[in-house]
Amino acid sequence: MSTIVKKPLPKTLKALVDEYIPTSIGNEKEYARALKLIDRLLQTPKLTKGQATYLNTLSDLVHCYEEEHHAIDTSDITGLDALKFLVEEHQMSASELGKILNGSVGLGTKILKGQRTLTLEHIKILSRHFRISPEVFMD
Repeated sequence: MSTIVKKPLPKTLKALVDEYIPTSIGNEKEYARALKLIDRLLQTPKLTKGQATYLNTLSDLVHCYEEEHHAIDTSDITGLDALKFLVEEHQMSASELGKILNGSVGLGTKILKGQRTLTLEHIKILSRHFRISPEVFMD
C-alpha cells in the first residue's frame, strides 16, 4: 500500500502566490483547485499571517465564483425556517429561545410553532446572538 505525501504548504504569502496566483476563478477546474487549497489551509493547525491573508483572499474569490455559478435559491426559506434551523444546530430548546428573546419560556415555543411572529426587537436580538444578518429572519 502506497501513501501519498503532500508537500507542505508555503508559509509566506509570496511563496503561496508563487504556487497559485489568486485571480478570479473562471471555470470548474480552477474552482476545484482553489477549494483544495482552502481545504489544505483549513487543516493547518496554526496559520501564519501570510497563510491567513491568502486564505481570506482565496475564500473571497471562491465566494464570488459560487455566487455566479453555484447560487443556492433561498427564496422559499422563511425567517422562521432559518430560526428553526439555527435552534436545532445550536441544540437549543424552545425555552432557551424564549429566554434569549427576553421573554417567557413559552415565547420560544409560540414563535417556533408560528403562533407568534418575530418582532423587530426579536430579530435584533437573534441577529446579535447568532452573529448573522437580521435579513435572515425577515420574510
